[in-house]
Amino acid sequence: MKNRTLVFKSGDEDFEAGLLKAADIIRTGGTVAFPTETVYGLGADALNADAVHKIFKAKGRPADNPLIVHIANIDQCSKLAEEIPADAIKLMETFWPGPLTLILKAKDVVPDVTTGGLNTVGLRMPDNPVALELIRRSDTPLAAPSANTSGSPSPTTAEHVIHDLDGKIDAILDGGPADIGLESTVVDMTDKVPTILRPGHVSAEDIRKCVGDVRIGYRDRTLEEGEVARSPGMKYTHYSPKTKVILIEGNIKDVHKAMTEIVSDCHREGGRVGLFVTEETAKVVNADEICSLGKRNIPSQAARSIFMGLRHLDDKEIDLIIVDGTLKKEGIGTAVFNRLRKAADRIINV
Repeated sequence: MKNRTLVFKSGDEDFEAGLLKAADIIRTGGTVAFPTETVYGLGADALNADAVHKIFKAKGRPADNPLIVHIANIDQCSKLAEEIPADAIKLMETFWPGPLTLILKAKDVVPDVTTGGLNTVGLRMPDNPVALELIRRSDTPLAAPSANTSGSPSPTTAEHVIHDLDGKIDAILDGGPADIGLESTVVDMTDKVPTILRPGHVSAEDIRKCVGDVRIGYRDRTLEEGEVARSPGMKYTHYSPKTKVILIEGNIKDVHKAMTEIVSDCHREGGRVGLFVTEETAKVVNADEICSLGKRNIPSQAARSIFMGLRHLDDKEIDLIIVDGTLKKEGIGTAVFNRLRKAADRIINV
């Protein structure tokens, strides 16, 4: 019988002792899941190659998928990065702590397993008091991808972490649901013009206002064989439940018509269907299970619910999940669609 993972819940009397225990686990080469404002991360000492290998083993994560290193103050950057451009400092001062990861040239002190074999390292300062306190008490930067089985929907609660990783990691710090619900924006700062490698809460427009020109360097699909992933979320299947997912995009009326037809076809074959839709769509299309993405014109609601909703529907013994592609595609909506398109087995444009 496998050992259960220790869980320490914020607000409990023993949480302070739990933080001390978690920091000790990190210092001695163990793994701890912790909350951030984006999703839950699975942390280990970023400078301890053996400890970082445990992250990959627990998640079943491919070894060439780089990790983000979490720090508690800007001063730690100079210990990890070889070059820190002026624009990177501007972004740090504007958005840290917060949901922004910056790719910089790595110093030799950062192990290859942490960088995915690249000469760069992704750095971020999370905007969560539990995360920052864990980093401070551990006295080391934390390498931390999302705390889930590799490829599955990211975890936004401690319960999601327990579902995926109980018995595979040493401890979990339960800080309640994540505020944003989507992983950080990733920006490559190693060239003259910053390049966004993964969209998130900090938008391209936010970055332009801070440092000027910025390139878009991601696609809403996985990379092809042989392409190098310079950021998490680029190369391998991500965010996908076990149940087949169809995303339908296009004109609202046409999306509703296509949904209704697919639900009917599935029912004729004896299948059960789950809808992951906006509040507006839920009023006109029906199925066996319905989960809300929130209001169509408020994509931040979808961001908070996307991974929780996919997990919820995946547990409902249905044969198909249909996702509503009528959400507003501005601001964080760009990041929401990036995740939905990567999670989908099929995308229909109508």
